Order: sequence, then C-alpha cells, then structure tokens
Amino acid sequence: MSKGTIKKVAGPLVVAGGMRDANMYDVVRVSERRLIGEIIEMHGDEASIQVYEETSGLGPGEPVESTDMPLSVELGPGLIQSIYDGIQRPLDDILKATGTNFLARGVEVPSLKRDVKWHFVPTVSIGEIVEPGDIIGTVQETPIVLHKIMVPVGIRGQVAVINEGDFTVTDVVAKIKTADKVECLTLMQKWPVRRGRPYKDKIPPKQPLITGQRVVDTMFPIARGGVAAVPGPFGSGKTVIQHQLAKWAAADIVVYIGCGERGNEMTDVLNEFPELKDPKTGRSLMERTVLIANTSDMPVAAREASIYTGITIAEYFRDMGYSVALMADSTSRWAEALREMSGRLQEMPGEEGYPAYLGSRLAQFYERAGMVRTLGSEDRIGALSVIGAVSPPGGDISEPVSQATLRIVKVFWSLDSALAYKRHFPAINWLTSYSLYLENMGAWFDENVHEDWMECRNRMMRLLQEEAELQEIVQLVGMDALSAPERLKLEAARSVREDFLHQNSFHEIDTYSSLEKQYRLMKLVLAFYDECAEALKRGADIEALVTLNVREDIGRYKYTEENNLLPAYETVRGQLRVELEELLAKEDK
Repeated sequence: MSKGTIKKVAGPLVVAGGMRDANMYDVVRVSERRLIGEIIEMHGDEASIQVYEETSGLGPGEPVESTDMPLSVELGPGLIQSIYDGIQRPLDDILKATGTNFLARGVEVPSLKRDVKWHFVPTVSIGEIVEPGDIIGTVQETPIVLHKIMVPVGIRGQVAVINEGDFTVTDVVAKIKTADKVECLTLMQKWPVRRGRPYKDKIPPKQPLITGQRVVDTMFPIARGGVAAVPGPFGSGKTVIQHQLAKWAAADIVVYIGCGERGNEMTDVLNEFPELKDPKTGRSLMERTVLIANTSDMPVAAREASIYTGITIAEYFRDMGYSVALMADSTSRWAEALREMSGRLQEMPGEEGYPAYLGSRLAQFYERAGMVRTLGSEDRIGALSVIGAVSPPGGDISEPVSQATLRIVKVFWSLDSALAYKRHFPAINWLTSYSLYLENMGAWFDENVHEDWMECRNRMMRLLQEEAELQEIVQLVGMDALSAPERLKLEAARSVREDFLHQNSFHEIDTYSSLEKQYRLMKLVLAFYDECAEALKRGADIEALVTLNVREDIGRYKYTEENNLLPAYETVRGQLRVELEELLAKEDK
C-alpha cells in the first residue's frame, strides 16, 4: 500500500509526493479526514489526485494513502430503489450516519446495505460446470425486478457448494472449484467503473426502443441499444423528455444520472420518481429505477465518477439479459468538470478551453451502449440505450460539447426554444433533428405495425419541409400570394404539427401513444389532406375546406383511449367523407 504526503492543494486537485508505487486511477484516502480521491496523473513519485470531496482546510504534509484499487462499484441486490451520490455512496445511509442533510466529509458507508437479507434461489446444481456470466441463482429484489446472480468474470469451474436461503450480500452462497483453487461467490461483485463490462458480441440495432412519444417513435426513433443526444437551452424541456422516456420507454430497468444538475431540479426528480406509477405494473417507478444524484454544489470532480458509476450499474443489469435505459442529465456539466481539472493540471487546452481529449472521453462513454450477446453458456440478449442531455450555453449547438456529441451519437433531438415559447411540447425541431437508425428500422415498422408506416411518415415529413418553404413566401408577400393547393398544404402541415407532433405529457391519455394509435392518427391527418386535395380538383372552395368541423375531431383523436382506436378512427373517417360530400353538393348547386 503506497503512502505519501500532500505537497500542494489547488481546489479539487491535490498533488502528493512519495507515491512511486501507486498506479493511475487508484483510489486514495487523503489526510486524516480520509477524503476519497482518484489518481489522474503520475510524474515520478508525484501523483495528481482529483478529490471527490471538499478540500478546504487541507495543507502540505498531511498523509495520503493509496488503496491500490481502481474506483469500483458494488453490484448486487439492493441497487434498485437506491439513491446514490456520484461515487455510489447511498444518500439515505449517509443521512443516518451523520444526522445531517449535508454530505459530511470523509464519511464511509458501504454502497450495498450489509444488514439486509435476501432470499437466494439456486438455478444450478452441485457438479455443474459454470463459466463467467452464467446465472447461478436469483433474488426477487423488488416485485418487478428479478435480480440474477451471475458468475463473476474470470471464474470458470465446477459448482462444489450452493445453498438456498436468506443471505446478506457478503455471505458465501456458492463455491466454485476452478483448476487451481476454490472460489467463494457472494451475492455481490465489484467492478472498476472506467472499464466496460465484457460481452460475447454486439448485435446491429434493428429494433426501435418504443417510447410512446409520437415525435420520437414516428419521426426520429432511437434503436434499442442505441444512443441519443438531447441538446437544448434552459427551459426547452430536456428534463421532461427524459422523465417521459424513463417512465414510458420499453425498458426493464432505468438508471437516471443527475450529473451536475441544479439542486432544486434533482430534488424534483427525487420527489417525483417515487410517486410516478409504472404503466406496465401500476406500482412505483422506483421499483425498477436506480438514481444517481450529483448536484452542481457537490465537488466538480465527482461529476465524471457519476457518469461512469451509472453506466457500470446499467451494464450489470444489461448482462442479466434486461433492456436498460440510461438517462444522463447532463453531459455538459461533466465536460465542464473535465475542463476545470484539465486547467488545474496545466494541460494544453483545446477549443474554448476544453481538453483536447474531450471527444474521446465522450466516445468512450457512449460506446458502452448497445445490444449485446452477454457472457454465459445460455444465449442471452441484453440492451443498454443511452440518452444524454446536453446543455449548450444559450442553446448554441456549435459549441465543442454539442459538436463532439453529435459526431458520436446517431439520434439528435434538437430542442428549440422558439417552439418551447409557443408552448409546443415536446419542443423537438422537426427540421433540424435526425435519426440515423431510421433506414435500418423502417423495415421493422412496416413489418410489425403497418406496411405503409414509413410511406406515411415520409409524407408527413415532406409536408413539414414544404411548409417551411411556403412560410418564407408568406412572410415576404402574404398569404394571398399562395394558390389553393399551397394553402391546403399549409393547413395539412399545421395539422401534423398541432394534432400529431404536439403531445401533452401531463394528460392521462395523451402522455403515451401506442404505435397503433400513432399510425391511425397519421392516416387521419393524411386522409384530410388527400381527400381535400381531391375536393379542390372538383371545385371546392379552399376557405370552406380549411374550416371543416371534422378538423377538430382529427385533433381530438389523440385523446382516444387505446381500447377504442379502430371505432373512433372509422367514425372520424366517415365524418370526413360526409362533410366533403355535403360541401361538394353545395358547390354543384
């Protein structure tokens, strides 16, 4: 164990001497207060340490002790429903230990509770051969989540002992006889956060992650195991979108990382998540959620740790064969922490003072997402989808963090403050957003929903693009300069925007739209356009067409309950035909 002394303190950065035997990324304890830190640079026997706690009051000569272990997380039963800080310290246990709402320095509490017993049910027998990733038993962690206990990486052999019963996370539940020794397995394993957990191979993403949000699923879908970025200025709805995805996305487990967010925003998350009802089970959403709360008033160095801690926990559940959705809010705060630490290390700055390695760090994080074939003798598929919020200053996405992120991710949901000010939510700009998964997943939608799904989607997109061109003409010379077909196009595009893309997150029915409902609504909007265009050719008046009563019924279709979709659809289609026939009959007279 390497021991040294502090030579210099500069904010969250501490330089210690006498650390020749220490290694990069070793966790160290700094001073008599035993503050936790991590070595991020070595020069001879000098180690630069980023300290994850407040360093005020530290001075030269105080002791530094290396644990000779990298920053790791504890993985096992008890993760679900937990609320951790950036370095996986449970906030409720810290409150009990210190008796104060403020994080005390140097407090040491285990990440997983040592006094809770879990009922372990073996799934293998004595004498069976097991390999890394094999499931040896299960624990019913919450009514929703069955926690699968896996053989840790690096252990392969014959099951010598395995017991059913109630155990804490540190009790031995099985013994595996390997080639040279007997390994004791507990319900818990540790994993270094900076190293991605291994798997057999990655599977190309071809299935969408269904979210129930129309602008996402229809226009800019994300793949299961895909990555998306949500950049946008303050007040444009990043947090609401992430809450919606956490609640409604087709994921078994949700990991939510509040990375450097304001304390009041994180408090809202902590208060709201336990109250949110899981639509699949009717129980609390927290019963399949892990929260990592690392607010802006906590030391900046811990922001990087919180990102890695969250994705390592997510990978662990992915390895069980679950579909995991990870929300990181926001990666900009992490990048700001990297900039601060890089400046204190006196590294050569890149654009706008960010370190030159900003892009590679972001890529290392996002590349840990994906749909994979997990380790183990059985064929298990797990998926980890990552949605990262980006908070560019003033909403300017030309800044380095947004641009570095866009080079990596395949889905870009561009939040627009102009749409937010118009109360159009989700405020995703349909002209600047994109999804590179669309081409691969178009076949899935056509095969699993309706054969003309992509054709309808592309027609709506064309209407929106043509509307943008026509609006330029209207602003220059006025509405009277447009022909009747062009007026109709504008009205159809308005219907796409207001009836289809606008979605009320706080409405009990409209908050979620199934794929069938999205398809029916698309067909209604396009039917209005097609049948009115036909009526125009037969001499109908454009003013009468755009004021048809049925338009209101098309707009209200999104409030139809899921068990009444087809009858309501047929009713609106029938009413559209009747009103057009009556209008044409009047014209003929």
